[in-house]
Amino acid sequence: MVTETAPGKTGPVSLYEGESIEELRHVVGERLAPHKLAVLGEQRFAGRFHSFHEGAVALYDLGYGAPVRLWTGELPDFYNVILPHAGGGRVVSNGAELSSTMSVAGPGDQVTMDWDAGALNGALAMSRQAVEQALAVRLGEVPQEPPRFDPVLDPTDPAVRSWLRLAYLFREFAVSELAQRSPLAVRHFEKLLIHGLLDVQPHSLGRGGTGGGPAPLPSALRRATDYCAEHAGEALSVADIARAARMSLRTLREGFRRHLDTTPLAYLRRVRLDRAHHDLLAIAAGRARGTVTEVACRWGFTHLGRFSADYRRAYGRSPSQTLGSGA
Repeated sequence: MVTETAPGKTGPVSLYEGESIEELRHVVGERLAPHKLAVLGEQRFAGRFHSFHEGAVALYDLGYGAPVRLWTGELPDFYNVILPHAGGGRVVSNGAELSSTMSVAGPGDQVTMDWDAGALNGALAMSRQAVEQALAVRLGEVPQEPPRFDPVLDPTDPAVRSWLRLAYLFREFAVSELAQRSPLAVRHFEKLLIHGLLDVQPHSLGRGGTGGGPAPLPSALRRATDYCAEHAGEALSVADIARAARMSLRTLREGFRRHLDTTPLAYLRRVRLDRAHHDLLAIAAGRARGTVTEVACRWGFTHLGRFSADYRRAYGRSPSQTLGSGA
């Protein structure tokens, strides 16, 4: 039975509570990833799926009330951090059994999970787009491929332990009156979680937690790159970016040249190309619908020939080839 709390009320939203394994699988699959789900043994199934927040970072609680096994195909464009609350289980990622269920999986990973009847887990889902925006601030460019995190979180590491406390605090904050009244505060909390994970958990595009990553951008330039990421689908000028960053045009251009080796508009164009690339991949995989023209226009590319040429330089193939790849 799919249920929801009344609009305007604080507290988690009940997305499902009931005894239908197929209905719960469908509801969870719509929000996270398609998967197979089976009950192990004869115990009565009693599933529940609650949402605390849905956005660039989403947070859910999920329990089955019976021993279950689930299998995913390759995860789509998001990262999922499992935050155990109760019970126990076993997680196998890409064919290797993990030493702990407190784990993170990302785009392309294949995961099998066994949970006992008392298991209740938090699922903290971060969109690939939001993670890559955070990395672009650090690297000076949108990464060419999604980062791959080490799969197991180590709670004996004080920094990881602090990040976990932050994640559990988000569970409270997301359903508070303050969160309802301040969407901007929620977005800042989402960024805090993403940047924190990038700093404490080792990944393929940095040495999380070692302090050996690239130097952070100056705060004003970070405001500029964040503005480009958050408003990529809008008609922006260099003056708009400078105003958002609280910089003069000259200082803005000099900052992009010195720290990112590019211009503000070239950086914005790369962000838009990356968004278009993600949309085309989603269409090719059957997760969305659309045409090359629709995607190009959505991200501000009105000259299709120029869009195609820029796209090929960035990704090594044409937009239509990506759309027809089915991957």
